[in-house]
Amino acid sequence: MNRKPRSTSTIVFGLLAWLIGLTFVAPVLWMVLTSFHAETDAATRTPNFFAPLVLDGYRSFWNAGPLPPLINSATASLVSTALVILLAFPAAYALSIKRIDKWTDVMFFFLSTKMLPIVAAILPLYLIALELNLLDNIFTLVFLYTAMNLPIAIWMLQSFLAEVPVEMLEAAQVDGAGLIRTLVSVIAPVVMPGIAAAALICFIFSWNELLIARVLTSTVAGTAPVFLTGFVTSQGLFLAQVCAASVVISLPVLVAGFAAQDKLVQGLSMGAVK
Repeated sequence: MNRKPRSTSTIVFGLLAWLIGLTFVAPVLWMVLTSFHAETDAATRTPNFFAPLVLDGYRSFWNAGPLPPLINSATASLVSTALVILLAFPAAYALSIKRIDKWTDVMFFFLSTKMLPIVAAILPLYLIALELNLLDNIFTLVFLYTAMNLPIAIWMLQSFLAEVPVEMLEAAQVDGAGLIRTLVSVIAPVVMPGIAAAALICFIFSWNELLIARVLTSTVAGTAPVFLTGFVTSQGLFLAQVCAASVVISLPVLVAGFAAQDKLVQGLSMGAVK
């Protein structure tokens, strides 16, 4: 079977897409390569791509004791993401399928909560946590991360649930399914790609958050991004260590992204087209 020759525009757009992709990936590859260099080779003004590969940066990272901060980040991110999905799913149902009165005003209210910069609210949050004796507490981060990501998850899930066929809900009602059974057994399997997409984005935002964790934690509940900032010093060379720490701390997000890649693409496309 003869294949149709590719047009010039297709080739040009393909090359442009590869160029843009490599532009975004190149700094990450450079970071990974630098993490395997000695500090003297990593600090050269002209990058030495052929310098000897060593594991000194990774040894320094693991010798610094990163396991507690990594566990704190995993705890805060996973628990807050689970709470966000549990709260956002029924809320999105009420705003898309069984719409409440003035649901557009409710959606705008959720969106307006993201208009305030975190830095503007960090002092009141610190004073409240100090008054309640909740500083350096991992559950404080869980609560704040849940509140931070809940509006995003509701907006995403609302667009996904709006595409659920009404006939499915009517059939569930005819079969005598209650609200909880309908949500769990009928709607959730249909919008699972959307749920996976929302959960992944909330997990990434929680894992990468620095400002709240930096201000409200110290030694007990410090997270991985806070631990990472400790590698930047005013004396000595630290670039290879920072790159090694960045690679290790980025791995959970990369693994989660690759594991949910197919559902993420399906979920993002679900809410994009009718």
